[in-house]
Amino acid sequence: MNSTRASTARFVATHSVLSLNARHPLVAKSLVDAQEMHRTVMSGFRGWVEDGDPQARAQMGVLSTWSVDLRAAALVLVVQSRVPGDWSRIPRDAFTTAPHLITVDRTFKAGEVVGFRAVVNPTRSRPSGGPAPGKTRGIRTAHTTPEHVKRWFIRRLQADGEAANAEDGVARIGATADPKALGIRMLPTVSSAHRSKPVRIGRAEIRGSLTVTDPETLVGVLSNGLGHARAYSCGLILTR
Repeated sequence: MNSTRASTARFVATHSVLSLNARHPLVAKSLVDAQEMHRTVMSGFRGWVEDGDPQARAQMGVLSTWSVDLRAAALVLVVQSRVPGDWSRIPRDAFTTAPHLITVDRTFKAGEVVGFRAVVNPTRSRPSGGPAPGKTRGIRTAHTTPEHVKRWFIRRLQADGEAANAEDGVARIGATADPKALGIRMLPTVSSAHRSKPVRIGRAEIRGSLTVTDPETLVGVLSNGLGHARAYSCGLILTR
């Protein structure tokens, strides 16, 4: 057990809550194309880094998640960032209410219990074919059942005293949870045809309660996201 582990850690970020009209052309296009949703999210952060910087999203800590009510034609988009967002580039008539910006400043303590919700891209690596010289990475494939998603998440839980990285290299999240109390819901796949290599992202929503075991590791995951497809509205963990 690491006796030097900090018992508290502070998390600071900005949350932009955008309430949008799902029938507006810009919003409707974002809903049917993952790359367009990415562009909509990143439109709020022009000028903070050089244009075209491939690490722009990571440098600014931009993570997002969204939910849509098709009956009400309402999209709620939550964007987390290290810098404040400017949403003036989105047409005014795309909003149903003005953007709501919140400064999050919270200290997490070891042993604290927090509720959470996250939309993730839970994947596994499967063999890509016969052995090839120097080739060690398989093809990343999304899990498609709640049971497999739960196992994926449980592997990332971190019991008290465990290291932040498991022996097999899996990064843990600085908290543990009761697997039986986790709620898993499979979400529709999102995709984009903008690139020569099509983008298809399997998604699942995980809800439950976390018991903090390693506050610094947890804050790192809250700041940087969990899993893959973070540019496509996956990986943001919201706590309450």
